[in-house]
Amino acid sequence: MPEQETELPLLEPGEPAPAATEETLAEPAPPPASTEAPVSGAEPVSRVEFDQLKAERDQLLDRLARMQAEFENARKRAERERIEFRDYATGSVVEQFLPVLDNFALALDSAGSAEQLRSGVELIVKQMEEILRQLQVTPVATVGEAFDPRLHEAIGLVERDDLPDQHVAEEIRRGYRLRERLLRPAMVRVVSNPKQTSE
Repeated sequence: MPEQETELPLLEPGEPAPAATEETLAEPAPPPASTEAPVSGAEPVSRVEFDQLKAERDQLLDRLARMQAEFENARKRAERERIEFRDYATGSVVEQFLPVLDNFALALDSAGSAEQLRSGVELIVKQMEEILRQLQVTPVATVGEAFDPRLHEAIGLVERDDLPDQHVAEEIRRGYRLRERLLRPAMVRVVSNPKQTSE
């Protein structure tokens, strides 16, 4: 609706301008409020668009369900492969020790002398040590070495003056390492040298 302008009277030349009144200073009236209904957020969606959005949603839900199923299958497959690999590795190691077991059985069945039996057991021990070496299992160094609580388990002291104090004097049970990992510590007796401890 166009604004109504206030008409001012025309003045003759030299005539003073009339004083400003409240009417002449009043601000123009605001435009009338629109008769249209206010828009509430989004425009209404047509049936075609609704069906399209619903189909897209269903596809996404189906894809999500498939991905979850694939993830679960992959997790189960990885677990199964891990168990199979462990069983294969265990079987591979056990297979190498079966000839050792066979030789022990032959030694028990043998009717030879004690010296022959001892000689046979020594051969079996060498065979076993060779298998361990192939598996990269090595014995922990003991006698004459400085006592190391990370590698050695002390079960007693031995007084000796021919070996340095706090060195290994005797090996009671051999310890083993798999590469750099300790499988079990060596059980040892440690030197107590009175000459060095009294100084």
